[in-house]
Amino acid sequence: MKAFIGSVVCVVALLSVVCTAGPPVLSVTTILQEPYTMTQGSELEGYCIDLLAEIAKRLDFKYTVHLVKDGKYGQQDESGNWLGMIGEVARGEAELAVASLTLTATREQGVEMSTPFMQTGIGFILSRDLGSEESHSLSFLFPFSTEMWVGILLAFLVTGLCIYLVSRISPCEWADPETDKHSFTLLHSFWYITGALTLQGAGPHPKGLSGRVISAVWWVFAVVLLACYFSNFNAMLRSDSKHVSMNNFEELAKQDVIDYGTVEGGSTFNFFKNSKNPTYRRIYQHMERKKSCVASVEEGNRRTQEGNYAFIGEAASLDLAVARYCNLIRSSELIAMRGYSIAAPLGFPMMKNITVAILQLSESGELAFLQSKWWASSCLPEGGQAPHALQPHLLRGLFLLLALGLGLGLLMAILELASKARSQAKDQKKSCCSVLLAELSQRFGSRGANAGTETSEKSKA
Repeated sequence: MKAFIGSVVCVVALLSVVCTAGPPVLSVTTILQEPYTMTQGSELEGYCIDLLAEIAKRLDFKYTVHLVKDGKYGQQDESGNWLGMIGEVARGEAELAVASLTLTATREQGVEMSTPFMQTGIGFILSRDLGSEESHSLSFLFPFSTEMWVGILLAFLVTGLCIYLVSRISPCEWADPETDKHSFTLLHSFWYITGALTLQGAGPHPKGLSGRVISAVWWVFAVVLLACYFSNFNAMLRSDSKHVSMNNFEELAKQDVIDYGTVEGGSTFNFFKNSKNPTYRRIYQHMERKKSCVASVEEGNRRTQEGNYAFIGEAASLDLAVARYCNLIRSSELIAMRGYSIAAPLGFPMMKNITVAILQLSESGELAFLQSKWWASSCLPEGGQAPHALQPHLLRGLFLLLALGLGLGLLMAILELASKARSQAKDQKKSCCSVLLAELSQRFGSRGANAGTETSEKSKA
């Protein structure tokens, strides 16, 4: 009986301990790297600290964070033992490693890795002084987009055709098709609006009100268009954005003027070491021959700022350096796309839930928010962002004004001709429509087009 009572007491004690126990407390290892993990007084902050807090909130666990003792991410020594954060997780010194840990096949064999919380690739940064602005023979076309240039060309053709039609129709421009020589030919119409577009002018000018309306509207169109063009062109010339003179790794490997390297022993270093690509092998051999690798990302950024050095690293870290240090620029080429993951010991029971939590944070946009928060750039050029090519919808009001002016000019020319036809119809006692058709046939017929030639031949005869 006493044994039974003792067993009951033990079970009750164990149940009370289980019931009063709170959520599990996990030991988390990380490494100092801006902006993933940074010190703020005695506290830690950064992208990975915020990510860890969001995951803990969703999975209901507590955690303690400590910095990795040897200051390394995770690579194997000559005997095959893991170093860095991967080593601490593999030895059971920490349950999680939350940092910019690249997901690799080798690390996956030593620990469990979650689904990536960030995608990145390998690139390189240079000092802005080593960059050169790209020159282009057609750079004068860049202030306007392709659609804008097409719209301007169509407006030019339609306006020239409208002036030609108005000059043919309006009796003020061509009073007597039988005797008058018509100066506003189709070629001259396009020459006239070309002169207006360049703010030079080309005579003779329209005499009738309809032609002057179209000319005035085209002049307004040309002045506003040129003002927009020169404003955008000037902004592009003054833009501080430069392009790297070496845009890819092949150009970097072919030159010997600029030294380059990456973090020694890291995943980027191992990528070049194990690659069979001739270009990447040449880069690795250069780094080994010159001993140009660095111990940390911070040292690589510092050497790059000092000049004559290109630091090769993962794009996420390079973009942060470019955002923080305005004298740095990143190459346009990215290779070996990879992801950053959270590491845990093999068989860790919460890894599935951590992966689901990361996917939920990604789908809700929380990961994108954290990246925009910690990667905010302080290097915007004066006056805001760099200018872009002007799009047609920004000047659709100007094109609409031109269309209304052309329509009004054509309508006025037709009314002028109709008024003249009506007066002639009264004098000749004919129908207004027949006189109007006769006038139009004279103005657009071959006889009217060659009126000046026929008149000169009659005078000679």
